[in-house]
Amino acid sequence: MLTTRKAVVADAALITEHRAAMFTEIGPSRTDGLDEMRRNFLPWVEGMIAAGKYVGWIVEDGGRPVASGGFFELEWPPHPLDPTTAHRGYVANFWVEQDYRGRGLARELVREGLAEAKRRKIRVVALHASEAGRRVYEPMGFRATNEMFYVSDATD
Repeated sequence: MLTTRKAVVADAALITEHRAAMFTEIGPSRTDGLDEMRRNFLPWVEGMIAAGKYVGWIVEDGGRPVASGGFFELEWPPHPLDPTTAHRGYVANFWVEQDYRGRGLARELVREGLAEAKRRKIRVVALHASEAGRRVYEPMGFRATNEMFYVSDATD
């Protein structure tokens, strides 16, 4: 039987591995820094869960983790989409084991993230979607934006 529970600090390694699996599946162009990301993400998510800043959920089948996802809050300047709030929600790290896909687990985890945003009175929630994820997120009301990234080559 599938059950969903809130993530605790002890789940940080699982969340880290699910995040790495997500990037691996997205494609090789995103995996260059995967090992370093793991090393740095693990203490980050441990601290964020401990501080109540990252809220995650783990779906289990008979105690075995099969899916996870999370939410955190970002400071963000007032924006035309929400001109009165200095925060934005971010849902991230959604991963569903291959054998459990197509059952609506990712959709349920996103709903948990949106409910957390609502509890915090946050109107704008962002995420980054893989091609496969778009079919989950777009029917829920997420839409593509004009956001771009610049990543510096500098290490110092």
